[in-house]
Amino acid sequence: MKRVDKKTNPRYSALISMLKEASRVNDANLWREIAKRLEAPNRNYAEVNISKISRYAKKDEIIIVPGKVLGSGVIDLQVSVAALNFSDAAASKIKDANGKCMTIEDLLRDNPNGNCVRILR
Repeated sequence: MKRVDKKTNPRYSALISMLKEASRVNDANLWREIAKRLEAPNRNYAEVNISKISRYAKKDEIIIVPGKVLGSGVIDLQVSVAALNFSDAAASKIKDANGKCMTIEDLLRDNPNGNCVRILR
């Protein structure tokens, strides 16, 4: 995973601020937990393979990965996955299974309360 300094990447600092604000406004602990994980050093970000998503997710579930989704494995479930980044192979496999790839910002906008979301790391 390409290491990006949060101090020079405005997306990460803005995302962390948005997550903390959403946590306060919506009383949603999920967003506080994701912000905490994203404030950690980049080397601690999650790198989750498709095989792990397939193993732990249920059909039509929403999964959030505070890091990158990688393409190793097979998925045949229709799931929505939000992450910082997706490898090209991972995005292709999720879409081929009629799933949805989105950014964490998209998920925060669509589900401000953080209901029915599972964190994978």
